[in-house]
Amino acid sequence: MARVRNIEIEDVSGEARAVYERIQRDYGPFGNMLRVFAHRPPALRHVFGLLLESASDAVISKRHLEIVLVTASKAAACAYCVAHHAPRLVEQGLPAATVERILDPDVPGLDPVDRLVRDYAAQVTRDPARVSDALFARLREHFSEEQVVELTLRTALCAFFNRFNEALGIEIEEDALTLPLA
Repeated sequence: MARVRNIEIEDVSGEARAVYERIQRDYGPFGNMLRVFAHRPPALRHVFGLLLESASDAVISKRHLEIVLVTASKAAACAYCVAHHAPRLVEQGLPAATVERILDPDVPGLDPVDRLVRDYAAQVTRDPARVSDALFARLREHFSEEQVVELTLRTALCAFFNRFNEALGIEIEEDALTLPLA
């Protein structure tokens, strides 16, 4: 159980409730996190609203997005986010063994651009002040400035979720525990 009480959907109103319902319906089994976020309806509306809007315009591929999310979550040791996003990365065509070992420098199964995205997400998560000019130049060879901003935003936002979930002890939903990895 989380360190704060859960707020059920029936106790949320207005725009925050609409976002809560849409996340539950369209985004996956993130109910435990939503029940905690519901303590702050503005955060629920804006943070999850941003995720929904980002999903609808798809500036980066789902594969690269999930590489970012799994990499950042594994680097931060956030079991909640790994449990939710590792199966999604497998759905994007990566072998389960690659997903499991995504932080290994020589993990097989990543193409050069996948590896670049992984390396960037790991660096932003671990030590963003030390993102090298060389790494950034390589990103610019494959991604527009808008896409680089999106990669950075989603990495940083994932780090936020990692810290939020771990600090508040948000448990992994049963539905997420049964998501297949292969």
